[in-house]
Amino acid sequence: ENIVQPERLDAIVLEASPQVGGRVIVVDTDGTLLADSSGPAELGTSFATAGRPEILAALEGNPTSDIRDSADLGHDIIATAVPIRDEERFVGVVRITKSVQQVNDNVRNVRLGLIAIGIAGLAAGLLLAFGLAGSLSRPLSRLAESAKRLGRGDLTTRAGSIRGAREVEELAQSFDEMADRLERSVQAQREFVANASHQLRTPLTAMKLRLEGAIAQSSEPEVRERLEAADREVDRLSGIVDRLLVMARQIEEGGASRVDVGDAIARAVGRWDERAGRVETTILVDGEGGTARADPADLDQILDNLLDNAITYAPGEVTVASGAIDGAVTISVADRGPGIRAADLGQVTERFYRGTRAPAGGSGLGLAIARQLAEKWGGTLEVSSVEGSGTRIEVRLQQAT
Repeated sequence: ENIVQPERLDAIVLEASPQVGGRVIVVDTDGTLLADSSGPAELGTSFATAGRPEILAALEGNPTSDIRDSADLGHDIIATAVPIRDEERFVGVVRITKSVQQVNDNVRNVRLGLIAIGIAGLAAGLLLAFGLAGSLSRPLSRLAESAKRLGRGDLTTRAGSIRGAREVEELAQSFDEMADRLERSVQAQREFVANASHQLRTPLTAMKLRLEGAIAQSSEPEVRERLEAADREVDRLSGIVDRLLVMARQIEEGGASRVDVGDAIARAVGRWDERAGRVETTILVDGEGGTARADPADLDQILDNLLDNAITYAPGEVTVASGAIDGAVTISVADRGPGIRAADLGQVTERFYRGTRAPAGGSGLGLAIARQLAEKWGGTLEVSSVEGSGTRIEVRLQQAT
């Protein structure tokens, strides 16, 4: 006895067929076809045949699923048959058949769908990552650029209002506070050095005039010699004051200048030749010169500092050489003096540094100023020395085109 009316059973299989994507049939306990989603043509026919082993197994109470060849369809199918029970009473079998190719197509479509979802998810993740990276990198890049400008000497540089992560905003605020303190500190140092140097000029000038007057009026050789020695020390102190003023001058970027190195060397030798003669020092000039990218006044200051050091600490023979190599103009001052100790060599270009064996009277500023002026124009200053064999100081400046 059927538990469902035939009309209702037909409606059920017709509704189920598109949902499962295959043919749905229902047979009774004898294997007779009661409902078929493919139509009523075979209703009443016995489906309990050897060609349908899944139905035979299900009629015996065993749910079965198998892949087999369909003689009617001419291709492999997946056939699944399940017993139907009303509580404990066996009332029939439902079977679903689908083409294996259709199943494979469905699996492929699912895979393609999953791949598409994965690619879309990856693309969305990358876009999100790029967006987050940009929101993080932009404020950091701005802060890095501010740090570079500050490092190049622009003390007015500030990061300003940077929006981003809380840590980035705090870092920008700390950077601006540091830049404020640095600007105030450097400005105070410059003002102190400039003011002190300026105030020293007047008493030094008065002292030199008094010494020159006393030398002119002195008739005793011994007194005259001491007065001349004091006059030379005043000259040395005046030189220190001049160097302090150079250090206090703010270096401006400005446009590039051109300077004839050969002419600059000739001017420097003319300025120092008389003093060199007083200490039995000979200044030799060698090389072909060249045109460098620098300000003439800055190059004059560099040469003055290097010659002053050589004449003061290594009297004898001093050679000023120049030339061009690898797109740069080189200027070197070499002496045959006692040289510089290896322990001091790496620090002699630092401000106010005095070597452990340096004689009294120097300021420790000459090489520091020369290095600073060379670097101002994108150049370098290198010191090489072997203790007991002299010192060579080489300045490299960019070659002017």
